[in-house]
Amino acid sequence: MSSLQAIRYQRGELLVLDQLRLPHENHYDPVTTSEEAFDCIRSMRVRGAPAIAIVAALGHAVELHNGALAASAGPFDTISYIDSRLDYLYESRPTAVDLGNAITHLKKVIREAELDRSKIVQAYIEAAEEIFRKDTETNRSIGAHGASWLLENAQVATLEEKVSVLTHCNTGSLATSGHGTALGIIRSLHEQDKLVHAFCTETRPYNQGSRLTAFELVYENIPSTLITDSMAGALFSTRKQQDHIAAVIVGADRVVRNGDTANKVGTYALSVLAHYHGIKFMVAAPTTSIDLHTETGAEIKIEERKREELTQISGAVVAKDGSVDTSRTERVAIADQRIGVWNPAFDVTPAELIDAIVTENGVVTKGADGKFDFRHVMPERWAEAVGQ
Repeated sequence: MSSLQAIRYQRGELLVLDQLRLPHENHYDPVTTSEEAFDCIRSMRVRGAPAIAIVAALGHAVELHNGALAASAGPFDTISYIDSRLDYLYESRPTAVDLGNAITHLKKVIREAELDRSKIVQAYIEAAEEIFRKDTETNRSIGAHGASWLLENAQVATLEEKVSVLTHCNTGSLATSGHGTALGIIRSLHEQDKLVHAFCTETRPYNQGSRLTAFELVYENIPSTLITDSMAGALFSTRKQQDHIAAVIVGADRVVRNGDTANKVGTYALSVLAHYHGIKFMVAAPTTSIDLHTETGAEIKIEERKREELTQISGAVVAKDGSVDTSRTERVAIADQRIGVWNPAFDVTPAELIDAIVTENGVVTKGADGKFDFRHVMPERWAEAVGQ
């Protein structure tokens, strides 16, 4: 069975899977304008740092292909127009560094194109399509590198050299163009028959783990179990030796120069628990998620989400016989609606609690000085940003 597709694209047409309807309904929304792309991202119908960047880039590509730009626009007006649309799309989810990196790249591409309106538009569309295509290759490489590193470095493995892992949030096909980052490593372990079991957290408050990751794991017949976020410590301390958790594997919305990582809220707590129990803590991140211009996690602006995500929940109605009626969706209160709410979407895991950062160009671990050094997996960007 093939992996799920969050994004379906052919030139001039973009369809985005509405992940708010999962796991009960597969519905694709057409995206024809930057406004529709913005709304898909802001409303969380699409999420995951790579997928956000892809939808933003392709959303404007479709808009351009379908004639949104005035035919009379000159080359400089064309560049200005594209810049303004990209600046608008950036505001949809600014924490996800892939989006910012994609926008920077696309702005560079259109400035390197021949000063002709149609050539600039063509250059933009081809560059946006290349972001989409390259992401799948990147994910496959991350999966291979991460699986290999873990099997070589895991402190606990079965006699057959297999491992069990835990993941947080959703980092699979639904968050990327395909295969996934952290979930891509799990897929690669499973494909190699090296995975005993995968555990996934529900990932409150938005339940990307229970709604999406659990769905992907079941869809692909990967042996798996769902737990609540607060059960991780108990899981780490009580699993039998032959089924012990070898690693926590998570994705990243932003990795900064020193290795501090912003990811879905709850990641930091898992890193502390993993460190205490001697479990490897791995971050799977394409180099597009690495922000060399930001030195430490203290500089990352953390997005806050609306209060109702904590105080209310929605889902398909369960009948008395246990069947799920996907035609009926209800929203219910799960807390006193008057309570104050703090709802950060992300937290920052300090580099000292991370064992490995897995990129498409290889695995980065800390050197003798206890620091991460990314210059070998992204030399050109390192030289441009750091100059050493």
